[in-house]
Amino acid sequence: MSVVSSILWFIVAIGVLVAVHEFGHFWVARRLGVKVLRFSLGFGRSLWRRKVGADQTEYVIAVIPLGGYVKMLDENEGEVAEHERHRAFNNQPLSKRIAIVVAGPAFNFLFAIFAYWLTFIIGIGGLKPIIGEVDADGIAAASGLAAEQQIVAVDGRSTRTWQSVVESIIGATLKDGTLMLEVEAPGAARRTVMLDLQGLGVDEFSRGRLFESLGLAPKRPVIAPVIGEVEANGPAHRGGLQSGDRVLALDGKALDSWREFVNYIRAHPEQSVEMQVQRGGAKLSLVVRPAAVSSNEGTEGASHGRIGAGVTPPETEQGDYYATVRYAPWTALSKAALKTWDMSILTLRMLWKMVTLEISVKHLSGPISIAQYAGFSAEIGVTRFLDFLAIVSISLGILNLLPIPILDGGHLLYYLIESVIGRPVSEEAQFLGQRLGIAMLVGLMGLAFYNDLARIFG
Repeated sequence: MSVVSSILWFIVAIGVLVAVHEFGHFWVARRLGVKVLRFSLGFGRSLWRRKVGADQTEYVIAVIPLGGYVKMLDENEGEVAEHERHRAFNNQPLSKRIAIVVAGPAFNFLFAIFAYWLTFIIGIGGLKPIIGEVDADGIAAASGLAAEQQIVAVDGRSTRTWQSVVESIIGATLKDGTLMLEVEAPGAARRTVMLDLQGLGVDEFSRGRLFESLGLAPKRPVIAPVIGEVEANGPAHRGGLQSGDRVLALDGKALDSWREFVNYIRAHPEQSVEMQVQRGGAKLSLVVRPAAVSSNEGTEGASHGRIGAGVTPPETEQGDYYATVRYAPWTALSKAALKTWDMSILTLRMLWKMVTLEISVKHLSGPISIAQYAGFSAEIGVTRFLDFLAIVSISLGILNLLPIPILDGGHLLYYLIESVIGRPVSEEAQFLGQRLGIAMLVGLMGLAFYNDLARIFG
């Protein structure tokens, strides 16, 4: 079911983002007087088609939901009647052709702003950036950070959750390697510290090891190890665990928190774990064998244990630990535009670091990883799924602006050359560029698929 859910949400995500991108080309082309012959979502055999309007534009939904296209009247692709030559794409002034090509990526960025705007209006929750434990020999301690401090601002921007702090840290590692943090502690005045990240790279923060690399741990609420939902036919279910069971000990070792429980289970894949649980007024002894799941953190090829059981949400108020970021509509719009800009710059820097081999290309994700993230974010809630759509939309916009033939950026490169030499690039040069562009994209997709499979199979 998890695989099916990921596939379905992946199709939804790609369908929405491709529709937005192609609608940008379509809408601007129509506004500038270019005749649109077909608007297709997907490739291959048509599942649904309809012709609409005076131009009898054909709208198509095709069987392969991994892209789309807008076909415009163009003398380079077929015969054009004399009375419609003025509506052909190739006969438009250079400025109009550029506007039509740029519109696709531009709509992706506008959609990201819209998605972030919605998340800021609805409200997106997260753990407050309060520091828990600090390693005395780590970077955090050397910079002056201490337990119980709350990071209230980074480089002058307010931070209400760890997510915004983490995004700033990753951005700093791709830039100059330093961050100015404003911190507060109970009974102490606000102070400023400089977090020195020089010498650290994104590779060291990958696989969930960011806080370990910094030498600190976020402060989290202590949640009792009480079993909530139990996955049908999972290891927990087969071992006899039921919703409401309180775990008292694992292999004879007493425990007090859900985090201790999770850490122990993760550390014992494919090993029988004896559990002492309290069910009502009785104490029971159960044996559960965690399944081994490929890990996305730690050493290459590592795996962790999983039993398919959730935690019972605490009944006590957790406002001391969690915050919800929410703004009024007009404020949310400016915040959304700023976040879209920040994430665009972050993506560009990451891409440049990969090109210059300063960071590993293993950070490049393909359709499999994107599908997993789509399903995971959708399960968490609407705001997380919108957040996911926004960052993928930004990535799609940036990818299409790269100067690779067959992409929008490749066409813009041709138009730049045309503006310099005073005539369109020859058909022979464009054909050669297309072959080169296809080879580059096939190589890029091959690398992304390899990274996906490597994450799955270790």
